Amino acid sequence: MPNQRIHLLGANLDALSMQETLAKIEELIRLGKPSQHISINAGKINLMVRNPRLAEIINAAPLVSADGQSVVLAARYLGRHLPERVAGIDLFQELVKLSAEKGWKPYYFGAEEEVVERVVKLDQERYPELEIAGYRNGYFEEAESEQIAKEIRESGADILFVAFSSPKKEFWIHEYQETLQVPFMMGVGGSFDVLSGKTKRAPAWMQKAGLEWFYRFQQEPRRLFSRYIIGNLEFLFRVWREKRKEDKQ
Repeated sequence: MPNQRIHLLGANLDALSMQETLAKIEELIRLGKPSQHISINAGKINLMVRNPRLAEIINAAPLVSADGQSVVLAARYLGRHLPERVAGIDLFQELVKLSAEKGWKPYYFGAEEEVVERVVKLDQERYPELEIAGYRNGYFEEAESEQIAKEIRESGADILFVAFSSPKKEFWIHEYQETLQVPFMMGVGGSFDVLSGKTKRAPAWMQKAGLEWFYRFQQEPRRLFSRYIIGNLEFLFRVWREKRKEDKQ
């Protein structure tokens, strides 16, 4: 597949549709080398500015997707082409389906024990032919990380889903990818919580309108005020400043 990478607000980003992203992932799994996928949204763009190490990890990743509709809209406003949003939770579900079809073995890592067990059970019920490499909750001490990574490697997993928050999931995958030796690894954030029914996802019309963040904010306004209200204003300022700079060139 030809490289269709753009640079947006300090981040490398692959201008691929969902189907093109899945094709790229299949290629990475076939090659068999450890590879990290990263999803980008407005919040992660902001985090990259404050955390050079995170920016370095993201820009070195072989596959980076536009998780947030705000990123797609910003790209179009700045004259870059992004075909569509490739939401992490949707990509996760498509990969589970493909794993059942192609015999890939996924490993589920993160969230509370009952949550990850529920997600695994639901996926096995939906796809009886799915062979799951293993799963574990996301509660552990840093000193346990190396052993956990070895256990995941020994499971023979082809795909690793890591349900931590950012930037912990990006750092953990990057730090242990050589020990893990899993062909495709991706962070899925709070996807396990949503798919288990612990939390709710925004209606489809809000997702398409780029208002999924507002749906989440309504559920926990005090906790998420800084992330979504302050963070979104910060992101909009970055887009405006970039547009102004480009117009002057």
